[in-house]
Amino acid sequence: MRRPQKHSRTQQARSAGTRAAILAAAADAFAESGLAGARTDAIAAAAGVNKAMLYYYFQSKDRLFEAVVENHFAEFNRRALEVLAEDRPARSVLLHYVNLHFDFITERRRYACIYQQLMMSGGRPLERLVRKYFVPRSAALDRVLERGMHAGEFRHADRRHTAISIVALIVFYFSASQVLQFLGQPDAYDRANLKARKREVLDFIRHGLFTDPDAPLS
Repeated sequence: MRRPQKHSRTQQARSAGTRAAILAAAADAFAESGLAGARTDAIAAAAGVNKAMLYYYFQSKDRLFEAVVENHFAEFNRRALEVLAEDRPARSVLLHYVNLHFDFITERRRYACIYQQLMMSGGRPLERLVRKYFVPRSAALDRVLERGMHAGEFRHADRRHTAISIVALIVFYFSASQVLQFLGQPDAYDRANLKARKREVLDFIRHGLFTDPDAPLS
């Protein structure tokens, strides 16, 4: 009786490994060529599988693209919701979250164009991902803002617009990296530039939202 179970576990592990390999290869292909330019045969070859196997797992290139984005969203939400639920002063939680969000995008900056393509596409895939990942994360961030305002840590402001402004401060820098080059910043992703940008974002939030921006964090 135990042998079939062991065989089943081995198959499951192999299946998960195959799926992960396809997702990794697809992420690189979509980042390099976009949804329209990426070729499924090249993705399959890079993943070490045949094209039929790729379609067995993901049915179509559009479904594969959606799965790649969801893979990133799922990992970010796992980390973000953990941070936003921390039992610490709201100001400390918020700055921890901003640090996490900035660093997460920095680590995956070559995939920024993938997220942008999805955001521009609209339709049911985007709606599903927004409901599954954005809604719970936004609700968790809102609770932190509400708690901070109630406790007097944050100045009173419209929480929805505050959340939008915080996210924009983090994300826009990466979305506009090509434009920044034309404006005289040679490399938005240079380590020194990233460090400076994150410091400015944190300072802006501290001085724009905190009632006592210079108070020590706990």
